[in-house]
Amino acid sequence: MKALFMNHLENSFKGENSLWRYLIMFAAIFLAINTIGALPMFITGFPDSEPNNKNFILMLFPFIVGLAAYALLIRPLHDRSFLQTITGGASFRWKHCCISGGIWTIIMGITLLISIGFDPENFTINNTSSSLITLILLSLLLIPFQAGLEEVIFRGYLMQGFTLLFPARIFALLATTVLFALMHSINPEVKEFGFFSIMPQYLVFGLIFGLLTILDDGIEAAVGAHAANNIFLCIMVTQKASALQTPALFELHVYRPGIELTALVVTGLVFIFALWKIFGWKNVSAPLKKEYSDSPIF
Repeated sequence: MKALFMNHLENSFKGENSLWRYLIMFAAIFLAINTIGALPMFITGFPDSEPNNKNFILMLFPFIVGLAAYALLIRPLHDRSFLQTITGGASFRWKHCCISGGIWTIIMGITLLISIGFDPENFTINNTSSSLITLILLSLLLIPFQAGLEEVIFRGYLMQGFTLLFPARIFALLATTVLFALMHSINPEVKEFGFFSIMPQYLVFGLIFGLLTILDDGIEAAVGAHAANNIFLCIMVTQKASALQTPALFELHVYRPGIELTALVVTGLVFIFALWKIFGWKNVSAPLKKEYSDSPIF
């Protein structure tokens, strides 16, 4: 079966796609993360409850190992290159990644200023020591691997996999959105505030990153936004139920999931509209289009 035209999702029709290959990939990544990725924890001691830069490194190192495992295995398992699973372009588009990250950072900065302005008593200065500079450097260095692995797996590998099963891209978008949200269901904020209070936020994040991937023909913009979001939070705002505990600049005392969800929906729409104008996306109905008359079975 030949694609009508080749792009990121249609690259999935290249190579080998038996179900057992996907199972081996996930098993290998899981083992790599929990063996090699866990070695620093065994050597230096498991992270404690105190937010500090050592714990930050220990928590993020496994993501580097997981991403490396994926990059090493994608060719022998699926006969596709790493690049083919992450973009429809000829190379990784760093410009799209950086522009997306920059726009998302600006939006988050404005949102934080508005939040502090409306409710200043809900924020206190948490850290002004030199450790904040170290945190900034570590965040810029390590968070892209964490966000990168999640985007490669969900908006790259799995979104391509679901494209093989369902000809309409919206099914790949929705399936990966739900799986992305469920993966985060073990995060501490879910336990603290409740499944149905926090899951909608992860669903919205998944939709935003998935739409970026389809509209921009690759995961570069999604990686940029995802990394920028996590870097900003790690550096600027922490709260007691954060998944990544860091010595951030501010501490948020009362987290209100409903308000956060509303802000995320509004900022997400503004963000997608801004990138649509900047990148000049021509076909905004792409998530609904069918590119194949039928779909191959694993």
